Amino acid sequence: MAVTHFVPEVWSSKIFVRLRKNLVYGNVVNTDYQGEISAYGDQVKINEIGAITVNSYTAHSDITIQTLESAQKVLTIDQQKYFAFEIDDIENAQTNPKLMNPATDEAAYAIGDNIDQFIASKYSEAGISNATNLGTSGTGITVYSSTGNAITSLSYASRYADENNVPRNGRWMVIPPWFHQKLVIANTGTVSATATTKDLGGGVLIEGFVGRLWGFDLYVSNNVATISTVNAIMFGDRSAISYAGQISKIQAFEQEKRFNAAVKGLYVYGAKVVRPSSLGTLYAIEGA
Repeated sequence: MAVTHFVPEVWSSKIFVRLRKNLVYGNVVNTDYQGEISAYGDQVKINEIGAITVNSYTAHSDITIQTLESAQKVLTIDQQKYFAFEIDDIENAQTNPKLMNPATDEAAYAIGDNIDQFIASKYSEAGISNATNLGTSGTGITVYSSTGNAITSLSYASRYADENNVPRNGRWMVIPPWFHQKLVIANTGTVSATATTKDLGGGVLIEGFVGRLWGFDLYVSNNVATISTVNAIMFGDRSAISYAGQISKIQAFEQEKRFNAAVKGLYVYGAKVVRPSSLGTLYAIEGA
């Protein structure tokens, strides 16, 4: 068994690319600190500068010198997921994509799904809220097809984002499939099941993108967090959540009592709401 011919870098690069394609929430977070972590438990300290005070000037009078205040947030790599599977011939698996691709696809998708759900769970840390028009985790806004209030809900989310000075460029919202259906039924004219796909730099297609409405890039995901019957639909811009993750280890090993080899990999990651004022949650319940 030619385990010595196994090239970890080949598998690592393939898994990383597929993770990017499978992630939906990964499209709406920033990865500014991606290169600063290497293992589980690592921490990235994120410094923020407080507001600058502007004062009126009076001639021949002393000015007030402000002492800058800083706040610090910590992004902790506190999640770690692994995969492990056996294959018949590891050397052949590297030279024959028909054998390697299905295994790496499944491993990458499973890890990506866990990461997506983890980022989606950050809804409770959103700083933009309004119990009347955005609902709460206990009492969601019931969204109906007939009244078109899905569009109304989007309008309130857009309004509160404006009032919180969230930049209009790059605003996003991740919605469940049923909410997308309500928008299409409402005949918005700008959202459809065949909306033109978007891509990131380098032509990498953005998974889940279905259109743009009320200033939001809309993405559909089955990983929108659910509290009982209430869906926690997050919206904001890319500055709101920081994410970092990487493949920590990947290796092949021989199994002592079998004539084959196995592959195992460990992925570590973490996410932090670093700007709550740029993140909101619409709590919605599917109506008739």
